[in-house]
Amino acid sequence: MSNKYSYPSLLLLSISLTLFFQSTNAGDLVIYWGQDNGDGSLRDTCNTGLFNIVNIAFLSTFGSGRQPQLNLAGHCNPPNCKNLRDSINICQSRGIKVMLSIGGEDRNTYSFSSPEDANQLADYIWNNFLGGNSPSRPFGDAILDGVDFDIEGGSKLHYETLALKLNDHYKSSRKKFYLTAAPLCIFQDNILQTAINTGLFDYVWVQFYNSPGACNFVSNNPTSFKNSWSQWINSMSTKKVFVGLPASSSNAAPSGWFCGSTGFYKSIAAYC
Repeated sequence: MSNKYSYPSLLLLSISLTLFFQSTNAGDLVIYWGQDNGDGSLRDTCNTGLFNIVNIAFLSTFGSGRQPQLNLAGHCNPPNCKNLRDSINICQSRGIKVMLSIGGEDRNTYSFSSPEDANQLADYIWNNFLGGNSPSRPFGDAILDGVDFDIEGGSKLHYETLALKLNDHYKSSRKKFYLTAAPLCIFQDNILQTAINTGLFDYVWVQFYNSPGACNFVSNNPTSFKNSWSQWINSMSTKKVFVGLPASSSNAAPSGWFCGSTGFYKSIAAYC
């Protein structure tokens, strides 16, 4: 990106429902961090003061007999990522939620073989990243604020089980933990639809890019995007629904990026 902040091209900016309809409201911004060596430190990302939520991406391998594994593109050497502990704490001290995002673009490295498989991952995440206990916590004693489901392919089975089990853990804690999701914009038969329909998700940022079909954002013809947006916001009881768009016109995604000058586009033009 050609701005004074060097944000990684692999990150995603999400603009809230409020921003979509009110260009005078700055809305909330969410960013994915961790998939590019050029995206700067987690601490620097939070210290910009621009973002309300930072998703650490990704726990990219899990389920079906696979050992859960982080992939943070050189920011640390999983499973030992304790160098990020202080940055996580600094972000949270600024009021920024720091989430663990699971899944990602490599759709062949995650899936569930059974409900029990999903329950086991929920236990692992709770004990290693959230409010539980484990001798092998990758971020040390830092406690993340919740889990983001960035499931972009593969089987759609058992993600509702994962959400339900995580919520069971959440209810055992005095700390508020969050569930968020980043479904692809295809509405019918969406991979995460069953999970989202549990009503447990606090925020949903719909990915209006990289999707087959007509729901990708196209700046000179936004009709399909608007139709898809209406389907999403009319189907959920989620507290906030976000528009998910790439933060760069190059490596983040081959489609869906924009840097406009009118309407609600103006609100993020400064970041382009």
